[in-house]
Amino acid sequence: MTAPLAISIGDPAGVGPELAAAAWALSDAEGLPPFFVVGSARVVEEAARRRGITVPVCTIKAPDEVADCFAGALPVLDLADLPYTPGEPDDAGASLALNALAAATGLVRSGAASALVTGPIAKSRLARVGFDHPGQTEFVAEACGVTAENAVMMLAGPSLKVVPITVHVALRLVPDMLTTELIRNRTAITAAALARDYGIARPRLAVAGLNPHAGEDGRMGSEDADIVAPAVAMLRAAGIDAFGPLPPDTMFHDEARAGYDAAICMYHDQALIPMKALDFDEGVNVTLGLPIIRTSPDHGTAFSLAGTGKARVGPTIAALRMAGECAARRALA
Repeated sequence: MTAPLAISIGDPAGVGPELAAAAWALSDAEGLPPFFVVGSARVVEEAARRRGITVPVCTIKAPDEVADCFAGALPVLDLADLPYTPGEPDDAGASLALNALAAATGLVRSGAASALVTGPIAKSRLARVGFDHPGQTEFVAEACGVTAENAVMMLAGPSLKVVPITVHVALRLVPDMLTTELIRNRTAITAAALARDYGIARPRLAVAGLNPHAGEDGRMGSEDADIVAPAVAMLRAAGIDAFGPLPPDTMFHDEARAGYDAAICMYHDQALIPMKALDFDEGVNVTLGLPIIRTSPDHGTAFSLAGTGKARVGPTIAALRMAGECAARRALA
């Protein structure tokens, strides 16, 4: 793999800049592939200094310059000369975050970078500068010509991979949003991505029920029999090794997890609670169904931690490592 990974800086007042710098400082020890930050060289330099680490910065104009400087400095594609104000988000920082996301996405789409790792943003701040998407996932999907319905969020860690069918919606809305086609489509996208990017030739997909005990023959709701089970049957008819609906409360212990490669869950917390309980510091947010690879650390801007040196670098390292591994598999395909 010759093209480096691209990291969008995220909100410069958050923990993204210092964690990118900290990941570079550990890149040799962690065996990370070359990467560069799209954002602000000044912000990255100051963030590293505030964290108490020595990180030389090399300003680049194009990704093909990364190979020449990565060993000795963190390459930064400099878009703006902003002051570093940790914990104090403003419109100028939001504009940088948006411009960095757009530029990094374009570089990956063009092939100049091999994968996209997105730093954390503050969506409310971005909305003030013209960002009209629910999140970065939808922005990247649209830039790639993929509908939001076909951009699937997976949380992946060493112990577990989970896909929530519905994501950031109120729990009371979930039953009305679930459809057999939605479950079938997002599970099929997951199976294809696991085969292509994770080297799992025939992924085993455990499909959770919506209700306690997967409905218990209709005593606790009809959705599992009427909506979830038909989706599983359609997937199996298409040659996908999906099974369920399963009682959600017995899906995540050690023995159960050994029987599948990813868990398909019906709503956000059903997926993310076990994921974060098992792999809190190593969880990676991956967008499946895109023509490019996109990962992100599974945390937010953490404005209260920015500049304190207390933010953990593990999720950023995990996101970089996973992006590099997936890109290498695609390069060999």
